[in-house]
Order: sequence, then structure tokens, then C-alpha cells
Amino acid sequence: MRLYVNIDHIATVRQARGTDEPDPVRAAVLCELGGADGITVHLREDRRHIQDRDVELLMKTARGVVNLELAAASDVLALAEGWRPHQATLVPERREEVTTEGGISLAGEAARGWVGEAVKRLKDAGIRTSLFIDPDADAVRASVDLGADAVELHTGEYANTRGEERHEQLRRLRRAAALGRSVGLGVHAGHGLTYENVSPVAAIEEIEELNIGHSIICRAVFTGIERATRDMAEILRRARAV
Repeated sequence: MRLYVNIDHIATVRQARGTDEPDPVRAAVLCELGGADGITVHLREDRRHIQDRDVELLMKTARGVVNLELAAASDVLALAEGWRPHQATLVPERREEVTTEGGISLAGEAARGWVGEAVKRLKDAGIRTSLFIDPDADAVRASVDLGADAVELHTGEYANTRGEERHEQLRRLRRAAALGRSVGLGVHAGHGLTYENVSPVAAIEEIEELNIGHSIICRAVFTGIERATRDMAEILRRARAV
């Protein structure tokens, strides 16, 4: 199980005042010291938090993996080809959303066309490519057809439900993860995961990577980001030790 820490919201705080602090690249160093296996950043079309310079510096300074999230139809695609991060994750993106609201749509020839072209461009640049999808069988199979190396299962519906509905969403994640592994995809997961709800997802054997940001940054306000990362990494280790 790998823990990738999303540092977008360090940049959100910085951009709120338009200053040079807090520095997300400096935060990435502390996350790595705390046990993060990789750093995730989402370079949005509107540059609401992470900026081009952040990614450029991160590529030069990160000791582990950089996972660049981006929309398939954006100027960021050309930047990714030049930066060549270890991994790129294609995500849906709408200007008016507060955060990503669901998996990328792979329904219809048009959607598959531009996603497929983005996957091809990234892979031709030597970048491991993942698709952020809802945990559904059709989306998993479509990801294989499009040539993705991995999928990241959207855990938002799991995180936002309670009781039996949450149990059903967990079963849904298990089914999608098992299918993804069986067809040769790397299986990742993320969105809305917290210190309180992450363990059942981390215990799913087929999931090899979790992307977690908001909850870690929230705890870091009180404990510091190195300690917050270390706490999350320990929870993931315990989930697999059972």
C-alpha cells in the first residue's frame, strides 16, 4: 500500500492571500519525511491553487513519485508531456466545482475519443497513466480498452454515506478493485478519505495506492504536516496487518 499525499490545499491557503507562503513544495518535503510514498498535485485549468512553477520545482526536488492530476482536454496536457512526471491521473474538471465530484465520464464515443487521445499522448511521453473513475465494472473495462495503466477509484460516495449504504459502497469498491486487478490494471483509490474512514478501504487487498489530501492538511493545522502524514501512513500499515 502506497500513500500519496495531495498538497493542493497548501497552495489554496497561499493563493487566498496571493503571497509566497505557505509553500506547497516545502510541504512535499515534510510529507516525504513523514512517510509519503508520493506527492499528488492537481494543476487545474483555472490555476486556483497549484501553479506551473510549483510543479516544475516539485519535479526537481521530490525524492519519491510525483502524480500529476489533470483534465484530459486542457493546456496542462502539453505541460505534462514536457515535465514527464512518473504518473499522471486524468480527472474530470469543471470550473464551478469546489472539488472533483465524481469519476471521469467514459460513456459515448466522444468522451472515449478525447480521453483515449490524452492517454496515448501521456504514454508516448513515457508517463504512467491512470484514470480517475467511479467504481463500476463498465468504467474499469473501458479504462483497459483505452490503454490506461491504472485506475483510481472514486471513494467519495463511500466517504459521504453511513450505515448500510456505506457498507454497500465498500462492497462496490471491492468488486471494482478485484475486477481491475484481474484485467491487469494498477488499482488506486481516493477522495474524501479521512483518518476515521480510511481503514476499510486500505484493507482491500487489490488497492495498491491511496491518494489523500484534505484530511491530512486539516490535521496538519494542529499537528504539523510531517506528523499528520506519519499518522496516516501508520493507519494504512495497520489496516494491512490485520
